[in-house]
Amino acid sequence: MARVALVTGGTGGIGTAICVRLAKDGCTVIANHRSSEAEAVETWRAERAAEGITIETIAGDVASFEDSARMIAEVEASHGTVDILVNCAGITRDKSFKKMEPAQWEAVINVNLNSVFNVTRQVWEGMLERGWGRVINISSVNGQRGQFGQANYSAAKAGMHGFTMALAQEGAAKGVTVNTVSPGYVETAMTLAMDDGVRSAIISGVPMRRMGTPEEIASAVAFLAAEESGYVTGANLPVNGGLFMH
Repeated sequence: MARVALVTGGTGGIGTAICVRLAKDGCTVIANHRSSEAEAVETWRAERAAEGITIETIAGDVASFEDSARMIAEVEASHGTVDILVNCAGITRDKSFKKMEPAQWEAVINVNLNSVFNVTRQVWEGMLERGWGRVINISSVNGQRGQFGQANYSAAKAGMHGFTMALAQEGAAKGVTVNTVSPGYVETAMTLAMDDGVRSAIISGVPMRRMGTPEEIASAVAFLAAEESGYVTGANLPVNGGLFMH
């Protein structure tokens, strides 16, 4: 029986690579997206189908506990219980702290951190009861080292790993692992749209002298999701080309 994997923010750059990799590894994969992206998601599904990969999609506001509950109920009615949850949904609202408005703080905390509670809470009990589960939280190098203009984002991403470590202790004796992956700078539509000078400055600061690929992040997720990785829990796996070593 194929494991059922749900990836929040699954139609984004990193999310897409994670969905594709888990599907190739034999999972039944459902990609979450915002309801406002319905039209783009049809194109996204067609692109995956052209690659020979079937990935289901579901709209859901992960910043809402109630809508997360509705989404998980629909997933489980259609596909069965969720075995692997990848919390990948994230946004940025960058501003220096003295200019940051409450709305910019709250939006990032709600989507990047509160979502991890909202969605994981819906699947956690089932994982414990079945004695198997994988929760993988996609954080960021900036949750480890901080970043100018990202007090909101860095706080949320650091909070994700605090959540990981606490929940890992609750799941350990039951066969449920909880881990974090912290990407560095990754080549996505967002980073490719950067000014060339900004991109070059970033790359020059990375010991490997390049950005990562979404597939490299997906590979780390696949490792943590695997049956063979059942003894790895509470870990923060950095995939950052040496940008931050801890």
